[in-house]
Amino acid sequence: MTHPASSRRQFLKDTGKVAAASTLLAAAASTPVHAAENGTIQVAIVGCGGRGTGAVANALSVENGPLKLVAMADVFESRLASSYANLSTKFSSQVDVPQDRKFISFEGYKNAIDCLNPGDIVILTTPPAFRWVHFTYAIQKGVNVFMEKPVTVDGPATRKMLELGEQSVKRNLKVGVGLMCRHCEARGELFDRIRNGEIGDIHTLRAYRMAGPTGSAATGPKPEGKSELLYQISRFHGFLWASGGAYSDFLIHNIDECCWMKDAWPVEAKASGGRHYRGDMVDQNFDSYSVEYTFADGAKLFLNGRTIPGCHKEFASYAHGTKGSAVISAAAHTPSRCRIYKNQNMVKENITWAYPQPERNPYQLEWNDLVHAIKNDLPYNEVKRGAQASLVTSMGRMAAHTGQVVTYDDILNCEHEFAPTVNQLALDGPSPLQADSDGKYPVPLPGLNKDREY
Repeated sequence: MTHPASSRRQFLKDTGKVAAASTLLAAAASTPVHAAENGTIQVAIVGCGGRGTGAVANALSVENGPLKLVAMADVFESRLASSYANLSTKFSSQVDVPQDRKFISFEGYKNAIDCLNPGDIVILTTPPAFRWVHFTYAIQKGVNVFMEKPVTVDGPATRKMLELGEQSVKRNLKVGVGLMCRHCEARGELFDRIRNGEIGDIHTLRAYRMAGPTGSAATGPKPEGKSELLYQISRFHGFLWASGGAYSDFLIHNIDECCWMKDAWPVEAKASGGRHYRGDMVDQNFDSYSVEYTFADGAKLFLNGRTIPGCHKEFASYAHGTKGSAVISAAAHTPSRCRIYKNQNMVKENITWAYPQPERNPYQLEWNDLVHAIKNDLPYNEVKRGAQASLVTSMGRMAAHTGQVVTYDDILNCEHEFAPTVNQLALDGPSPLQADSDGKYPVPLPGLNKDREY
């Protein structure tokens, strides 16, 4: 399993070891905005929603800059305008995006990337369905990349992303993937301590993300007269083609941090889940998911996800070993409040180690690490690990949606591509997912659809 080791120095040594296996994409002509003589790294953002705006803020706050935002692209003018207003207020000296470098279209990603020089950074924070399309062009142009998780939503996209990852390694591009918990210093030390045997051999992991409705996971009928395609993109958590649904977008962090501590990817998943009192909601999500992942040595990861109001809430991950137990994350992503217990009874008097507070923010640390690698030309490529984490997440989702046991190879080789024409979408064109005459979309039917999710 490819993972960062506990120290960031070791992480930088270990990343980027994917073997190059395909021919370099041909570079296209561009008209770049020229970088400043002081070594400023230029940044473009593709996808200007909340997560994208947050990523730019982290980029412009790196301790080892300077960085400057020079181009923005989205399919929603209002989101780009809001993001620009926010960023230009907070980082006035680092935002240089005149009107002619603001692009509103599905092809805007090309325009934004064309504003960069090789070695600059593009931030890819659209819904993940578009990730492989935008990454392909970034490789052609020789720019470094930060891309949000998940990086894929199905087997065919994962196979594409793994090959693109090899191409980016061959091109010596630095690529970060937004699984920021891997850059958390507390979790890094916990990983070291687990590897050193402090809780013995891990036999069980538990992960929970149980909350009320989150993001756009619960989506009602499309308003009359609105583009079906743009409606689905604006509510992307509700549609499997766009995001992998609430399961992939929200649960991937818990899954990934548990797999990191286990230092392995699970080989199969079996699961259950269901839609409950849904009213007029038309999204494709289940409201609850319960998944049993199995690793090659027989160890288990039990994952519970729920987005039902009025229920018990928990957002945490735990590891259990033959000599003790550990908290991987205590409440949300940061601070993690990692700690180790001498047995399975997680009470204060049994704590043998706890990471000192406060913790540095991993959303910022992942950007510090990426820019450090760029500035010092260090091997740094998180694509393979990001694709594997995304695939394992899809494996559990497919197990719940089909009611079948799904193996790692099953999901990797599954031919159900949710959006095969994603690279051909246009503002006035159709969506990959069409509603029926009642405005409803296909939903998973476990036991009836056994080899595809809808």
